Amino acid sequence: MKRILCGLLAGVMALSLTACGQSANTAANETDSTTNTTETAGQSAEETKEAAEATANTEPIELTMYFPVSVGGGPDALIDALCAQYHEENPNVTVKPVYAGSYADTRTKVQAAIKGGNTPDLAIMFSIDLYSLLAMDAIVPMDNFCTTEEDKNWLNGFYDGFMMNSRDGETTYGIPWQRSTIVLYYNKEAFAEAGLDPEKAPATWDELKEYAAKLTKTENGSTRYGIEIPSDGYAYWMLQTFCTQQSGFNLMNDTGTEVYYNDARTAKGLSFWKSLAEDGSMPEGIVAWSTTPSDFIEGKTAMMYHTTGNLTNVKNNATFDFGVAMLPANESYGSPTGGGNFYIFKGVSEERKQAAFDFIKWMTDDERVAQWSIDTGYVATRPSAYETERMKKYAEEFPYCLVARDQLEYGYAELSTYNQAEVQKAIDDAISYVMTGQSDVESALNTAQETATKILEAYQ
Repeated sequence: MKRILCGLLAGVMALSLTACGQSANTAANETDSTTNTTETAGQSAEETKEAAEATANTEPIELTMYFPVSVGGGPDALIDALCAQYHEENPNVTVKPVYAGSYADTRTKVQAAIKGGNTPDLAIMFSIDLYSLLAMDAIVPMDNFCTTEEDKNWLNGFYDGFMMNSRDGETTYGIPWQRSTIVLYYNKEAFAEAGLDPEKAPATWDELKEYAAKLTKTENGSTRYGIEIPSDGYAYWMLQTFCTQQSGFNLMNDTGTEVYYNDARTAKGLSFWKSLAEDGSMPEGIVAWSTTPSDFIEGKTAMMYHTTGNLTNVKNNATFDFGVAMLPANESYGSPTGGGNFYIFKGVSEERKQAAFDFIKWMTDDERVAQWSIDTGYVATRPSAYETERMKKYAEEFPYCLVARDQLEYGYAELSTYNQAEVQKAIDDAISYVMTGQSDVESALNTAQETATKILEAYQ
């Protein structure tokens, strides 16, 4: 029987999502390698047709799906409910989630499973893992399964902004699921107390700096900061905001083979970010990704940059009136997208690949995508999901759920390269050295550039 998420997910519990919904551990030891496989990069239309017919047999199928979860009782409960519903509607197929920890943990565990000959059928992994998975020859193009007009229309029905980290050239490898942009959260009560308009968020870098200074106050030895922008784990992601706001400049090219860490625009963005701590409006040193939302909810900071994946957490737990706005602009608005995609792996039978694809299509039905967005705060990945009655009603009651979606107009690809973990670590380290006063901006970025360039030489 057909049931939508409403009955399954109602009352599941309020989510407390971090790090695009996950904690921000970076796997520094990631290596790109090639698996020993005899599969070709694609399937023929005939093979796809045969696989589709195979799924109609009566033999039960159990699919293994790796999923990144690092907080208890939240997205895992939602995924369990969805998998149970799918099995009820498709008794021949069971989807078994394997909760693998953070995104970085999931990347490491999936790579280890593939190398060990225990390849999962599908996974939700970082959208930025694309090039590393391609280097392993590990994933199947989604286009191979889309042989009908209906399937092709479905594949083309996701937001263009989320497809930037989902395709290599014209070939689609990832299907957007829990996707995000970075937004500005602000405490309206603190704004009013500081003599600022509670309905007007800072719109420019200059206003952000001005507002943050006015909102910072110290009483009885305790400081409420004006702004917190996390500088661990997803530090590169935060730096990208300041880069893309310079007329769309980004940290890398669109083929995963080159980065621009020591560009003058990167230095300008990092210097501005650091200046917020230098004038006392932001804590000195490292601002932790995992504690920034709780600092905001507890009134320890009046504003924060964070993923929209924390929107429902803030909505359910803040005891004050708060606002959500697009990130302040410099020459332009801008935010990198973020979050996770579905991938289907080589190394399993055509029958299982087809079953995995069918499950992904079911998961990304408009109604389910809409409900997932409501339950978590992530952006609904399909424009058509915003036309559902449930989403229209929710947006009317809570219009801030549309901010991250609207910011997609100014969305850019998240940092994604071959040997992602090591290239990412180079810029994360540079940010850490600058924020902790161990290096000046120019020296740190030059070192990061030299490190990343050496790593990427093998892929050029």
